[in-house]
Amino acid sequence: MKRYLRSTWWRRRLAIYVGKYRLEGAVLMGTAVLVGFAAGVGAIVFRWLIDSVAYLCFDVLPRITEGAGDLHLVLAPALGGLLVGPLVWFFAREAKGHGVPEVMAAVALRKGRIRPVVAIVKSLASSLSIGSGGSVGREGPIVQIGSALGSSVGQWLRLSSSRVRNLVACGAAAGVAATFNAPIAGVIFALEVILGDFGVRSFGTVVVASVTASVVGRAAFGDVPAFVVPEYAINSLWEFPMYVVLGLVTALVAVFYTRAIYWSEDLFDSWRAIPEWVKPAIGGAALGAMALSYRFLPGLDFESIPQVYGVGYETIEAALHGELVIVVVLALLLLKIVATSLTVGSGGSGGVFAPGLFIGAMLGGGYGLVMQQLFPGLPGPPGAYALVGMGALFAGTTFASLTAVIIMFELTGDYKIILPLMATVVVSTLVSRFLMKGESIYTLKLTRRGVRIRHGRDTDVLEGVRVEHAMTRDVSTVTPATPLSEVSTLFRKTNRHAFPVLDDGGVLCGIVSLTDVQRAEDLEAARFVVDVMTPTLVTCHPDETLDVVLRKMGPRDLSRLPVVARDDPRRLLGVIRRNDLVRAYNLALSRRRRTED
Repeated sequence: MKRYLRSTWWRRRLAIYVGKYRLEGAVLMGTAVLVGFAAGVGAIVFRWLIDSVAYLCFDVLPRITEGAGDLHLVLAPALGGLLVGPLVWFFAREAKGHGVPEVMAAVALRKGRIRPVVAIVKSLASSLSIGSGGSVGREGPIVQIGSALGSSVGQWLRLSSSRVRNLVACGAAAGVAATFNAPIAGVIFALEVILGDFGVRSFGTVVVASVTASVVGRAAFGDVPAFVVPEYAINSLWEFPMYVVLGLVTALVAVFYTRAIYWSEDLFDSWRAIPEWVKPAIGGAALGAMALSYRFLPGLDFESIPQVYGVGYETIEAALHGELVIVVVLALLLLKIVATSLTVGSGGSGGVFAPGLFIGAMLGGGYGLVMQQLFPGLPGPPGAYALVGMGALFAGTTFASLTAVIIMFELTGDYKIILPLMATVVVSTLVSRFLMKGESIYTLKLTRRGVRIRHGRDTDVLEGVRVEHAMTRDVSTVTPATPLSEVSTLFRKTNRHAFPVLDDGGVLCGIVSLTDVQRAEDLEAARFVVDVMTPTLVTCHPDETLDVVLRKMGPRDLSRLPVVARDDPRRLLGVIRRNDLVRAYNLALSRRRRTED
């Protein structure tokens, strides 16, 4: 009887667990479908908003300003910025910029929670920026819009934090899938960039959301690739070294592009006398003035809208078909970097993916033209290099190699160029990661706030602060010939516990601590610093992070480390002490709290 009861109890428990997990699976898949559908509809509305703003700016506005020449080209981005600034500043400051870093921060720091108002404000702000001519793309906004919708659904249903994060990734994948007709790339982007997790549980729901959004998007936009490209082929195996070199060049341009955006952002942030909500209008006016100036350059004519305005897909297709000459592609490459830096740096709302594709296409197309001149008959058409350059530049800025390969395949529907694309993407990623010290165009924005994210999760706050930002540069030093009595007096006056020792040439040769001097009081032969100093030094460099410094100090129970130049380990730049670490930690922690709020 007991055996029967025990057996029946386990059966009941098994039935309960099976029912529970079936219900949980149904809820997960149902919410994924809901988020995918909502993101698909959001992508349709977003595209309609962009087209409506573009119609007002470049069809209606020219008729209003008729007789004033090309004044509308300056007014359109300036007025767009004038509307975007207050909208973002007063309603949702998370909508500023390209959007993806904010989603990554929400997943890593706020358990995936994003305010529902962000979806509305981001849609309006980004459509105003893009439609009025701002040099930004659709992918960043739609990722943030879809993620905000996914987070809202999860919060409304009161799901656990892990489920909310998963729905954020579902929304991000769905947004990419619906906007670019790229369901596979949407999935890989969400898992590789947003979550940093390729687990089976995450994969299933993200795929369902992406497929749902893709079906909605195809119903509205049609089942066609974003770019129609001619058939490409590899003419010779000798082309592969050319693609490797293209990867190196693309990495350098990717680093320059990333740094230009943040340099522009720092420049606009330094204008503290100007209200933040006015700066996007200034950036828009500067963009319009630049467009007017380059119109008069030979070969850069445009009929109604400058090539550097908006997403620039028409110009990208021209590069893919080899319709541009070398002077034009190189000029547009530089102008697009300037245009995007002005738009994003001033506070505009939009993504950096489409401008990156534009820059990569111009770079690759120009590179292909140069190769044809240097090696006639050997390289393939310039359009093939333009296509590979697009993927390589995306990978060089985001470090998302897998996403870069998949998305280029889905955007073009061309598989024949996949081998050189993979090689170029890997080279570009490795080189740019080395040059950027592991910070992508997305994570760099968060690192500058004191938030360091790796694989979708926040890391130690000290990893986000470098030694150069926390060290003490005004350092008292002594020489090997300094008498110990003088050093003792110096210890009492400065309340310090150690001094670096520099020789007559200013070269770091050791360190003397208060303990060393106290120990020397019992040694009659010890009269000068050279008799008691520690010549073997543990040092650090200004570009190292504070977590590295802490690991150097801890095992040796050191209270300070000399900071030396990386190119000259005996040239003293300063000292970093324990209290410097504490102060920097508190500052980084306060920055993180502001980000979490």
